Amino acid sequence: MADAIRSEAPAFSGQPSLTFLLLKRLWRERAVRTGAVIVAIVLLAALSAPLASHLLGHGPMEQFEETALDDMGLPIGPTLEFPLGADGNGRDVFVRTLYGAQVSLLVGIPSTTIAMIIGTAIGLISGFFAGRTDRVISQAIDVALSFPFVVTALSLLALNRGGTGQPIVPPVVVVITIISLFSWAYFARLTRGLVLELRSSPMVEASRTIGASWVRIIWFDILPNILPTVFVYWAVQLPANIVAEATLSFLGVGIQAPMPSWGNMIAEAQRTSLYQDQPWFLAGPGLALFLTVVGFNTLSAGLRNVLDPNRRRA
Repeated sequence: MADAIRSEAPAFSGQPSLTFLLLKRLWRERAVRTGAVIVAIVLLAALSAPLASHLLGHGPMEQFEETALDDMGLPIGPTLEFPLGADGNGRDVFVRTLYGAQVSLLVGIPSTTIAMIIGTAIGLISGFFAGRTDRVISQAIDVALSFPFVVTALSLLALNRGGTGQPIVPPVVVVITIISLFSWAYFARLTRGLVLELRSSPMVEASRTIGASWVRIIWFDILPNILPTVFVYWAVQLPANIVAEATLSFLGVGIQAPMPSWGNMIAEAQRTSLYQDQPWFLAGPGLALFLTVVGFNTLSAGLRNVLDPNRRRA
């Protein structure tokens, strides 16, 4: 009996799980490692913003005109007290850049996730039922993709103004909603194409033969097979949505000053031209935005190499 137990034990304890094998394969991909390190740095910077603010004694919207501006009223360059110098109002550029990372992730991650959920659900319905349903949804997707982002976003944000000019709904919520409305169509089109390939596969045909309902077929047969590709596209779309938020803030209709956002920080630096005297005023948020986009794009490229079955066969 003891020999039998010892002989069976390795079958359960020595075999690695599927999750472990997947993580091992992901870590072997150089692009995944590089992107994960860059994204981890960005996340750490966002999380450390309150700590940096406490240690330096500078809030993201506090002005220090006596210590951060010189005798001519120009912002000082990098010092121990102001690691990236100050802006034209005497605010700490380093602290504001860290808080800008929080804003970009706070907008980018929820908006991309909402768009993924809505677009995947619509794409599943469109691809699975085909026929008239597919034609109607496909036309709706084409219409959604035809709207110019900046012009439409400016129009929608203009409606979010009360009689006194103050926003009716918090700008963060409005920006998340607008970006989600413009992103779901990309997920829907991707999902629709994947489902159209799978709906006639032997796996789905076998489920139909045994009388499985369409809900069960979509949930257990189709969805698990398309989720890896959808998650990869989530990582692809996320940096694009972060840039979209920065674009709206740059135009002055997204996250409003004095709340720090990379977009409105870059806009303020270019509007005042103070970056000519204090380059980090512009370079700080600009490099942070560039690093974030590069990190997520590199990570998504690595995930695609590992999870995309077409690339694995190649």
